[in-house]
This record gives sequence, C-alpha cells and structure tokens, in this order.
Amino acid sequence: MLGRLERGNTGEAVVAYGDGTMRVVKPGGFVRCAVTGEAIPLDELRYWSATRQEAYASPEAILRRLKETGRP
Repeated sequence: MLGRLERGNTGEAVVAYGDGTMRVVKPGGFVRCAVTGEAIPLDELRYWSATRQEAYASPEAILRRLKETGRP
C-alpha cells in the first residue's frame, strides 16, 4: 500500500530492495524495469532483486536478466 507521499507523486521513485520488502528512498509513482525499461507503478511492483537492486516488470524479464548474466 502506498503512503501519503507516494500517492500524489507521478515521477520516478528510488527504491531500496530487500528480501521480500522494499523501502521507498525517494517518493514517486513508478520504477523502471531493469531489463525492458518499462515503467512499473509502485503499487503493481511484484518482482525485484535485492542483490542487484533492480526491479522487473514480469517473470519473463527476470529470466532474460538471468540468461544475460549467467548467474542469479
């Protein structure tokens, strides 16, 4: 659920990704998929890597990243 600060902001957010959690560092309405560049609304963000600190638009984007790098 988005907090008061995130709701009205339509710019790009900065997020710190943890294992199963995320923390908004700079409020915004969306983050970008690290693979596709697609804007992902914060309330729809479901996939990310805490190790790489990257967001992903879909499971397919995660698989693409894994194939590109050859490691998790």
